[in-house]
Amino acid sequence: MNLCDAQSEVKLLLSKVKPSELHKLFNWIRTSDELDELLSDNRKVILRHISAELRAALPLDAMLPSESTAYCKMQQRSRPTVHVDSFLYDEDQVDSLCEEGIFSRSYCLTCGSYKTAPLDFISHSFSISELQFLFENVLPDLSGRLLVDVGSRLGAVLYGAHVFSSASQLVGVELSEEFVKLQNDIIRKYQLTDRIQVLHSDVCLQDTLLQNADVLIMNNVFEFFMEPREQVRAWRFIMENFRKKGSLLVTIPSLQESLSTIQQEVLQPSWVEELPVDYDVYLDRDTDPDALRQIHLYRVI
Repeated sequence: MNLCDAQSEVKLLLSKVKPSELHKLFNWIRTSDELDELLSDNRKVILRHISAELRAALPLDAMLPSESTAYCKMQQRSRPTVHVDSFLYDEDQVDSLCEEGIFSRSYCLTCGSYKTAPLDFISHSFSISELQFLFENVLPDLSGRLLVDVGSRLGAVLYGAHVFSSASQLVGVELSEEFVKLQNDIIRKYQLTDRIQVLHSDVCLQDTLLQNADVLIMNNVFEFFMEPREQVRAWRFIMENFRKKGSLLVTIPSLQESLSTIQQEVLQPSWVEELPVDYDVYLDRDTDPDALRQIHLYRVI
């Protein structure tokens, strides 16, 4: 059934519902888990299993003691900020942790008072819904393409690309030996080695890889993990080597926002053009529309 036929069927169905019952039906559509279960597929089930396994292997904030730069940068922000990995914890899971007193969404402005303010949450991973949106709505068919994830961390982009896309090669570049081992353990256990490879490397040593890449993914890659001078070096390297005409770049946040934080006029995103993204997509009730709007797509010109 195509979209036009489906719309006609829905209108016909709604015309048969008692007017007094319509609001109940709409409320059920908005809030019921039954529709999500009906629309769920095995691809998401696989990702949820991987997510659960990683949760059990990592501390609550999914950060390693070696990530001292990231810890310092989070502490330097104007408002208290905590890392909540979106691939590991969806909104329902965060709510449960808050109810159990393990986690909090707010902090006290004056110790001992009732005056509180919301904490800022930051994630260095895509959620499962965001991965589905990225590969089914943002990017085109990736058959025969090479996708590179810079700072692959837990491997969420690689797992998502494996189940949601037909890209022939998926390569993660990760500096942390611990995260590389974690990814390789998952890749072997879930038999994803046919298309996924993780390199323990600095992206600035991967000129040939970038020159051959068809898609480059960068999610909060440098801001929290490098000092400004290192960020400039990394961005320059990427701009010099990721030059294949027509290749696609996905960033969170936008290039303009990322580059503005290091205030380097010489780093202008003039080698790419931004492409429109349709954010008006329903995936499931847990999808955060604001998070989707942080995903930006560019094409090398």
